[in-house]
Amino acid sequence: MCSKKKNFFSRLNIFSKKKILIESKYKEKNNLIHSDKSTSKNQFFSFFKNSLKTAKDFFTLSIKNIFSEKKLDKRIFKKLENLLLLSDFGTSSTKKILSMFKIAIKKKNITESTVAIKIFKKQLLNMLKINKKIDRNINSSMPFVILVVGVNGVGKTTTIVKLAHYYKKLGKTVLLSAGDTFRSAAIDQLIELGLKYNISVFSKSLGSDPASVVFDSIQNAIKKKIDILIIDTAGRLHNKNHLIQELQKINRVIEKFYLTSFYEIFLVLDAGIGQNSVQQAKIFSANLNITGSIITKLDGTAKGGVIFSIFSDLLIPVCYICTGEKITDFKIFNRKNFINSFLNIC
Repeated sequence: MCSKKKNFFSRLNIFSKKKILIESKYKEKNNLIHSDKSTSKNQFFSFFKNSLKTAKDFFTLSIKNIFSEKKLDKRIFKKLENLLLLSDFGTSSTKKILSMFKIAIKKKNITESTVAIKIFKKQLLNMLKINKKIDRNINSSMPFVILVVGVNGVGKTTTIVKLAHYYKKLGKTVLLSAGDTFRSAAIDQLIELGLKYNISVFSKSLGSDPASVVFDSIQNAIKKKIDILIIDTAGRLHNKNHLIQELQKINRVIEKFYLTSFYEIFLVLDAGIGQNSVQQAKIFSANLNITGSIITKLDGTAKGGVIFSIFSDLLIPVCYICTGEKITDFKIFNRKNFINSFLNIC
């Protein structure tokens, strides 16, 4: 048993070394990656392609290396398993992907690696089959509310501003609610970014009850006939019960104005911390009706596989992704574009 564990971690170590070599190689050959801006579709693809190049290069070349072997045997499946785990797909998602892949190959009697790699890509697409239609049909009499939650350090406040900017570009009026009243820096940051990008911010004094801030901001949004109200919240440690209870209190305030189908609760997750994001999502989704997620810090990370775990294990759709620090580094998540950019194999 100890020998098997040793061999497993030895293989992971080999993959880690390969990753470092591949990343080094592609830093010198960035000119091989080009973006086609002739259409909006190509611009979207290029956006993903450039932002995810570190993860994509490592994963793509590793996949190609695995499927370069002519014979599809147990060794290939083991290498795939190691690669998926290393790329933060998680144990559960890895098992599901490999199981579907084996069934598909057996059913179609696939023996050629060139065909098998396309089947593998299809299985990854199937893992992301949950679709979330973002509601942009705003009721003229009531603002559409988006409550944004997440732990400290995931880039929640800046993500909220990006989300607001995104909707403003669509012609919507947006109001931000400074629901994080525990830190003066949080209120100041939101107001500062609001001024920078011409986005209105509703705030109250430091130490105010967050639920009362939310209540007043909803009334303010209704009075001003705002299309979308986006609520910031304090960075919640997902294992702190009293902080989760505060979020539940805020949620009850929103429910006084809305049915659950008329507002969203988005969870912001950091792709860079891999499976820790999944653990955070489990706690939040157990206590709140999380309707979607926003994945941040996808730029240059080798842990893009965490998206598969969020879909597969928790059935939480990924609605938006952030792949950089610019205000425009924010897009609606598209599974086909993500897979094409992440793999770029066929």
